[in-house]
Amino acid sequence: MQPDLDAKLAALETQLAGLGPVVVAFSGGADSAFLAAVAQRVVGDRAHAVTAVSPSLAGDEEADCRAIAHEWGLRWTPVVTHEMERAAYRLNDTDRCYHCKAELMDVLAPIAAAEQATIVLGVNLDDLGDHRPGQKAAVDEGARFPLVDAGFTKADVRAASRSLGLRTWDKPAMACLASRVPYGTEVSVGLLGRLDRAEAALRRLGLRQLRVRHYGDTARIEVPLDDLDLVVAQREAVVKAVRDQGYRYVTLDLEGFRSGNLNG
Repeated sequence: MQPDLDAKLAALETQLAGLGPVVVAFSGGADSAFLAAVAQRVVGDRAHAVTAVSPSLAGDEEADCRAIAHEWGLRWTPVVTHEMERAAYRLNDTDRCYHCKAELMDVLAPIAAAEQATIVLGVNLDDLGDHRPGQKAAVDEGARFPLVDAGFTKADVRAASRSLGLRTWDKPAMACLASRVPYGTEVSVGLLGRLDRAEAALRRLGLRQLRVRHYGDTARIEVPLDDLDLVVAQREAVVKAVRDQGYRYVTLDLEGFRSGNLNG
């Protein structure tokens, strides 16, 4: 690793050693996976990776969390969260993520208390500049962001993960399924299931990084600009995969993939 990255990793390890037992909110993405792996290296089985399972988590992601935990020997537990029972979450206003993270903290808090552990989240410096009200919910409940404290950007996380041999180093970002739904459109279990199935079908066509955005009977597909040709080349299969989930119109966004673009 580069000297600067070595220093950040050393700072992260020092922080985790100082915290002692930790409960890692483990989504299986590059950030939380890196944090879980380093925490395990520093504090061993006193690091407990916990994955929130709900309709907002893609089925493929739950399976990958289980696989990663097995491959790396993480102490891992899936727990069911109930954000869909919160009317404020289903309403889907600009604070939706706050209510989701509040539910997560309500579920993680008893686990952390029983283990006298600190809850840690894989938030990095780049995340602080986006609209992420869920971060406030986590901070309000005493969670810590060790990657931020150690100075890690998203690029740092990926570079350090690659150096450590973690297969998640280049894993595409996978936000919760509700992020595909424009603010003001009510979130439901059925809608999230449709989006999950549509995206899973498109991944089977070789599209690794993508979003299917929901606009009533229209689905807007986002992929990186380099993959636009791949979508067009498989136009009939792409249209069928999305129409099979009840959409009448299937559109391709020519601006390409933009994480969090519904936040604007």
